[in-house]
Amino acid sequence: MNGHRLEVADVFRQYEQEFSEKWERSLAPHQIRAFRDICACQKSELGAHVQRCDHCSHEVIAFNSCRNRHCPKCQAGAREKWLAARSRELLPVPYSHVVFTLPSKLATLALRNPLVVYNLFFRAVSETLLTIAADPRRLGARIGFLAVLHTWNQKLLYHPHLHCLVPAGGISPDGTRWISSRKRFFLPVRVLSRIFRGKFLAFLSAAYRCRRLRFPGTLEPLSIPVEFDRFIRRLRRDEWVVYAKPPLVADHVIKYLARYTHRVAISNGRLISITDTHVTFRWRDSADGNKQKPMTIDSKEFIRRFLLHTLPRGFVKIRHFGILCNRLRGVSLTLCRLLIGAPQMRPIDSQCRGHACPRCRIGILRTVILLSATEVQHSSLRVSLDSS
Repeated sequence: MNGHRLEVADVFRQYEQEFSEKWERSLAPHQIRAFRDICACQKSELGAHVQRCDHCSHEVIAFNSCRNRHCPKCQAGAREKWLAARSRELLPVPYSHVVFTLPSKLATLALRNPLVVYNLFFRAVSETLLTIAADPRRLGARIGFLAVLHTWNQKLLYHPHLHCLVPAGGISPDGTRWISSRKRFFLPVRVLSRIFRGKFLAFLSAAYRCRRLRFPGTLEPLSIPVEFDRFIRRLRRDEWVVYAKPPLVADHVIKYLARYTHRVAISNGRLISITDTHVTFRWRDSADGNKQKPMTIDSKEFIRRFLLHTLPRGFVKIRHFGILCNRLRGVSLTLCRLLIGAPQMRPIDSQCRGHACPRCRIGILRTVILLSATEVQHSSLRVSLDSS
């Protein structure tokens, strides 16, 4: 591709017609929208804009981005803005990373009922962490945490799991002191696993009784109460996976967060090659010392796997809970810093908004002209952008 760095969008555009003929009728509206947005990202169909430096007047012209949260090209800017806001909220304490995973037996049900199952997932995880942390035999504190939903593994297969980043400690029940967890141990994963399993299955059963679940295709037998109860019993016999890493030093938390918050199913950097029929990409084999290996799959299968991980419109995949929930976060963080003996939060730096000028490195690029797709089509701008 003449030195062009391979992108997911290249795969989508090259096989757009073939994929649409085979799969479009079975796609959900949010999957169709993600597919079309990624195809059009930074192309003339979305129009263009002109940015001018507020210091040296240097101008930059570019096609508009699609801003779809599943587009690999559009996440860097969103991630930086989000991390800048979160960095001022970090507490000067270690943070623990806890991962909760839904068992593979729930995969088909979750894919057919994403809004219901993902919301129950968040609820079960949050109640589990908050309940166990509040237990005087464990930590005996009111905690808060951030949770991020991922639905993929390295091979782009369906693997729903929640990454939770938790300050390793919390506020005492009477609100008078900060209680720290053990240095290399936050909460017992065996206990977390069993409480999580019990809560999720209880919530899932309640959703079934309220007729909030759909059972299309191969799931139809589960619409019969006896079969659904048998399904729940099988799930209850399994051990559910919960994994906790040793607490992180506070200084490393922001870089660590950046790996998870705005990640999409596969980044452009993992693509190796595209042929007439197949796509090759890198994946990390955790069973073999995290070695990177190439994987080649059919192009239409690559797109299908990618779209499995698009979330319904309006669904919030990054959530805060406990003392760090949106309603309490400001007051809670002030109290936490007071109890820890740390400085209060820094004000937001308004100068961080916008991109720095590539010429003078002093000014900020400001958008001064917006061009519609029609205006781009009927101007010489499209030629200059396509050739750049």
